[in-house]
This record gives sequence, C-alpha cells and structure tokens, in this order.
Amino acid sequence: MTLPTDPAANLAELIRCPSVTPVEGQALSVLQGMLKALDCTVERPVFSEDGTPDIENLYGKLAGDGPHLMFAGHTDVVPPGDEAAWKHPPFAAAIADGQMYGRGAVDMKGGIACFVAALARYVKTHGKPKGSVSFLITGDEEGPAINGTVKLLEWAAERGEKWDASIVGEPTNPDALGDMIKIGRRGSLSGRVTVNGRQGHVAYPHRADNPVPGLMQLLEALLEQPFDEGTKDFQPSNLEVTTVDVGNKATNVIPARASAVFNIRFNDTWSAESLQAEIHNRLDRAAAANRLRGNAEEPVDFDIEWLGRPSPVFLTRDDRLVATLSASVESVVGARPELSTSGGTSDARFIKDYCPVVEFGLVGQTMHMVDERVALADLETLTQIYLRFLEDWFA
Repeated sequence: MTLPTDPAANLAELIRCPSVTPVEGQALSVLQGMLKALDCTVERPVFSEDGTPDIENLYGKLAGDGPHLMFAGHTDVVPPGDEAAWKHPPFAAAIADGQMYGRGAVDMKGGIACFVAALARYVKTHGKPKGSVSFLITGDEEGPAINGTVKLLEWAAERGEKWDASIVGEPTNPDALGDMIKIGRRGSLSGRVTVNGRQGHVAYPHRADNPVPGLMQLLEALLEQPFDEGTKDFQPSNLEVTTVDVGNKATNVIPARASAVFNIRFNDTWSAESLQAEIHNRLDRAAAANRLRGNAEEPVDFDIEWLGRPSPVFLTRDDRLVATLSASVESVVGARPELSTSGGTSDARFIKDYCPVVEFGLVGQTMHMVDERVALADLETLTQIYLRFLEDWFA
C-alpha cells in the first residue's frame, strides 16, 4: 500500500469531504485509510448527549515501546457560507497560483495532512518509531465541543492510554510559517446580565422603571477599570460586551427588562471562580450607586447568569516538548518561533489535563473566511518541521 507522504494529496482528499459540523462527511474514513497504510490501529467511537448531535471521532495509534506522542485535531469545518462568493468551490480542493482552496485548508485539515505525511516519511526512512504516535481526532471542535475531544480523551484514558506530550495542529502562525508556537491559552468566561425594570408609557416615566440606564451603569462598571495589567506570559484580561437587547419594538414603551452578554478572556491572575466573584462585586457596587437613574431610591435590580462552561487558563512548562519543537522549526525555516499564549481557546484546554501540550500548525490568515486557502509551499514546510520533530523526539 502506498504511504501517504504527500501533504498536498492528503489535504485534497480531506477537503473533498464536506465535513461541516456535526457531519462526518467521510473525512474520518479518508483519514482512517491513510492511517491504515501506516499500520496504525484505528477506532471510531461515537459519543452522545441529550440535546446535542451524535459525534463520530477517531483514535488511531502506531504503537511502540517508548515515549507516547499524541497528535490532536479535528476534521470538522465551519460552513462555507455563500458558495457563489468563492473563487473555487469550497470542497473541490482546487489549486491556483500555488495555493490550494477549500474549507478546512488551514483550519485544520491542512495540519492533519502534514502530520500524516511527516509520519509516513519517518516510517519510510526509519521504520516504526521507538515509541508510540497516536491521532486523537474529533468531529466536534467547531461545534459545542461536548461529544468530541473531552469524551475521546476520557474514553482513551479508561482503556489505559497515557501520553507524554501532545501537539495540536491548529493554525497558530499569524503571518508566516514558523512565526509562533502556542504554549498556553487564556481562559474564557461568559455571562448574561439582566436588569429588571417596570414597563410603562414613555410620557409617564414616574410610573415605570426603565432598565436601560441601570444596564448602562452596570456595563460601565465592567468596562471602566482594567482587570489587570497582564503577566509575564499572558496579555491583560479583556472583557467584551457581545450583545445588548431589550426586546422592544415600540418607540413609546419603556421596556420591562434589558440584558447584555459579555465574554472575558482572562490570564493567570485569575481563576474562573475568582473572576466571577470580582464581576459580582463590580456589579453590586454599581447597582447601589444609581448614578444614571435620577432620583431612584432602590438599587438596580439585576440577575447574572453564567453561560456555558468556563475554559481555564493554562501554560505548558514542559521544557523538552517546547525546546524540541522550537528547534525543529528553527532548523527548517531558519528563525526561532515566538512562544505565545495569544488568541482564542482550542481543544488544548482539555488535553492539558492529560499531558503537556503545545499548538503548532499553518498560517491562519484565511481560516473561516471565503476562499480559505493554503500555500502548497507551506504544506511542504510544515511537513518538514513535523518530520524533524519526530526524528528528534524519538531519537
């Protein structure tokens, strides 16, 4: 059986699978074929939970005696949007001007294609590694992330799997391949603040209690003062208001309630619990101030609801993993990568509970965009970096 050593050919096969979350779209089946050619064992567990779609996942392993390296990622992709707006069909893997177009080209079927090619080249040159390489691939990263990596890790651990290190192949580089390795991520916390008022006619405000000034007062308290100044390894924590809503279609009616949703990306100054306490304190003080509510005697009547599961902040301090990958990048591109904790969350936030984890993949400038694409040269360069890492890691 032909080994899948060509990253562009691997990626083209994967892009042609329309695996928009939660649909598997044959992407895992295509990947399974590549891994079988490498003599990997492959399992395809499906996980379920009420209120969410069933998700098919993949766990593949090339077993050996020695350290165990996990490559993690996802084959699901976001919807292509208006397909007529694309220069080339989003699931055709068309090549033009040295670029391959397609949904998932960089986020993150490209990373998977390159790591498979790197392992295939390793096996072709050196035989099986002196250790194990596993593939932990989900179809739920771009969705609610409930029936994917979290459950796949638990499933594998219950079967005795233990890992020494992990690379997540997300597109980490902002401008050029080799710019950046992600060694941690800020935490994420979302909430909804609702101010309760009393509906009434705008011409008779004394008979009503407008919740909008109260909400403005509370949001000002959340936004006015920085939460911190950042730390050695992380940017300052940052809160953004993402929606404000009163549900009022009439111009002559004071609404009964007003709400706002916010998200804060926080550094290692905070835990989710300490940050929730700080936000509560800010809101309580602002509610009592009544600065924007005229002669109102009672404090602002508000409720706060925490949305979803908070994502914890984490930092990988494993010197061997970080140093080996950094040296591999430098040996191929000629420059040392920046070690960063910037950006959003990823499935690394789940993997860090099982082993040290870093993220390194393609350039992410076109991810989630119309005409998502990757340079063929970058596919080859990333494959060479992954191959060099495998050689050094298992040396």
